[in-house]
Amino acid sequence: MAIRSRLTASLAVAFVATALVAADQPPKHLKLVGDHWTAWDPPTTFPEGAKVHIVERGDTLWDLAGKNLGNPYLWPQIWEKNQYVLDAHWIYPGDPLVIGIEVTAAEDAGATTADAEGEGDEGLGTAPAGGKKNVPVPLGSESDIYCSGYVGELEETTGWSIVGSEYDALVPEQGNFGSNTQTGMFGAAVTIKYKLVSGDIVYLDGGRSAGLAPGMVLEAVESGRVVRHPVDREVFGRLYATNGRVRVLSVQDTSAIAEILQSCDGMRVGARLRVFEPEPVPLARRTPLRPVNEPTQADLSGAPVILTSPDDLVSLGQDHVVFLDRGAQDDLQPGDLFTIYRPNQRGGPPVVIGELAVLSAKPRSAVAKILESRYPVYVGDRLERK
Repeated sequence: MAIRSRLTASLAVAFVATALVAADQPPKHLKLVGDHWTAWDPPTTFPEGAKVHIVERGDTLWDLAGKNLGNPYLWPQIWEKNQYVLDAHWIYPGDPLVIGIEVTAAEDAGATTADAEGEGDEGLGTAPAGGKKNVPVPLGSESDIYCSGYVGELEETTGWSIVGSEYDALVPEQGNFGSNTQTGMFGAAVTIKYKLVSGDIVYLDGGRSAGLAPGMVLEAVESGRVVRHPVDREVFGRLYATNGRVRVLSVQDTSAIAEILQSCDGMRVGARLRVFEPEPVPLARRTPLRPVNEPTQADLSGAPVILTSPDDLVSLGQDHVVFLDRGAQDDLQPGDLFTIYRPNQRGGPPVVIGELAVLSAKPRSAVAKILESRYPVYVGDRLERK
């Protein structure tokens, strides 16, 4: 019995949890493959030219993506190339991982998935219930991440702002056209275009002295409404709208000229700017929604909740973007999947409402997208990690 206990203990420390939040239960059945123990069936042959890494103690998909792909958020691309790994939370020392040579762009992930689904079953791994092939798919789009905004602190500082555009100079000067004063209900015209879009030229209030340099990409942010927590009604933070990106073309000592690269809903003069930090669209292997007859047995009174939505909607559903009251400091990461529950007012088990995925994690909050909904989703609905 002592020998068996020691053997079990030695096997238990052999596997390596990825940098994702650890799964509740590791795979139960380990087997000896070659010279190491694993729960999976690792391949012995690999595509020509593939870069193969043998898992070592302490490795994580997160760290491997950071070292080999230049961005730890691209860990799903490694997982997609190694479909024999059925649970990304667990990799084992001695297992081979195809790292790949090229990084797949986030916008191409959908096409890659579509191609894979058109192929035969061979090499696609175990298909989840419902008949869907177990292939990672994008959980949202770039616009979901870059144009939905976020919930931050009540006061946040930004480095620069847009102080004007080329269109300001195109307004006829007062007095040059006789009795035509160009004055309307809201006063004199100051520009011929208020909502600026991709390709428009804007002027910034910072230059070399403020740290700007040609080629820098900045994100436009506008302060919005105060957000209260739906459960205790305490002030949680402030909603900030992200309106697009600009690229600095040239700089002077105290000013700069920039071009709008991407506009969400029209960028305005006066928008504040900060350094843009790109975030890839997370990928994940979708599994069926939690069975309605097997809801969680956990106490959801202290569970994460849906905090609010960009447009403060009352009724939400599939494809809506929402904000959560947990963030990176609570171990939420892009790609995490949650089941949406609603407490039963009659004291019964919680009702399975739907499912959402985390797209972007801020320190105290997260941006998520509703992937599936059986009923309307409301602010305040509880969440449990899948």
